[in-house]
Amino acid sequence: MGGDKLPRGGCGLAAKFGRWRGGPGLVLRWGGGLSAGQVRISSVAKKNKKNQDLPEGMSRRQAKLAARAAERAKLQRDARPYAGFAMESDLIALQEFVPSARVKVEVEGIDFPVSLVTVLPGAVAAMRRAAEDGGEGFVALQTQRPGDNPNRDLAYALNWIKTAEPGAALEVGVADGNEPELTDLLDPKADEEIVVEQDFNWWLTEEHQDNPQVAATLRRANDSVLPSEKVRADIKGAAWWIDPGERAHIRWVRPEDENELLNALARVHAAGELNLGEGSKFAGVFRTHGVMVPVWDLDNSWEPQAWQKGLEALDKKIAEALANDSGRFTPEEQKAKQTIVSREVTIR
Repeated sequence: MGGDKLPRGGCGLAAKFGRWRGGPGLVLRWGGGLSAGQVRISSVAKKNKKNQDLPEGMSRRQAKLAARAAERAKLQRDARPYAGFAMESDLIALQEFVPSARVKVEVEGIDFPVSLVTVLPGAVAAMRRAAEDGGEGFVALQTQRPGDNPNRDLAYALNWIKTAEPGAALEVGVADGNEPELTDLLDPKADEEIVVEQDFNWWLTEEHQDNPQVAATLRRANDSVLPSEKVRADIKGAAWWIDPGERAHIRWVRPEDENELLNALARVHAAGELNLGEGSKFAGVFRTHGVMVPVWDLDNSWEPQAWQKGLEALDKKIAEALANDSGRFTPEEQKAKQTIVSREVTIR
């Protein structure tokens, strides 16, 4: 890795698309969605009235302090926001570095199609297509103004789309503490098929793509998409390949405890086996959403699926290292751990 910045991927798209406010062409598509006013989201505690009953044994001041503490607790950062979801690794990938992808999900209480997507026009949080275009709902994982808890933001946006009119858009979808639990809206056991795209043509129906203004905006968006693909392999977590140009990368979102995985990676690295085979080089790791994501630099002349066997072989070595963790390191393993830590980046 040297002095290179650890490759992340599609995160910058939300900020970029937030500057592209779409123009009238995209308004045609979403029925006014991009021109919707900013949804102001706040969590202002209501003042207790003088005649309101207080909790037993509390003064009015104590009750206010307790209420404020409860509000703060609602908005505290969740250490591992998607823990318990079968799609945890993929949700993290879609949120942090996959440029263009979508997955249809079943949402409790919604009888029209809904898809979770990487990013939407204008980097808004959610949208519904116009009725004449089918009224499908879209909820983005990469947004221009994310909150501290992506799982709660996602629950907020999914709850909003329940009652959203066709053509409406949720510009800002930061949780306010009143949203339902994400597990009340999505089945944690569901592991749906992700559709990986190489452009954003799915934003619009074909008839709207014929509009010159829409076509120009869509072309700019498509120019920002880097080739990306999920590598199909029998492994823990999810491995995503992306090619920025000079070299490709694989980012492998792993579900294990971060520190336990770090120890296992150190042992494998000390044995000279922390690679995916010929044409690969371990680049470093980043931590995000309570998990660790090892990264490899790759020869980009190889097809993404060519790394399947290397991933599966390394997965077995990591599993063995996890199972045989004695808590003690040889000097070589300790040095390998320090090397990995020196190549570590924390995203959030």
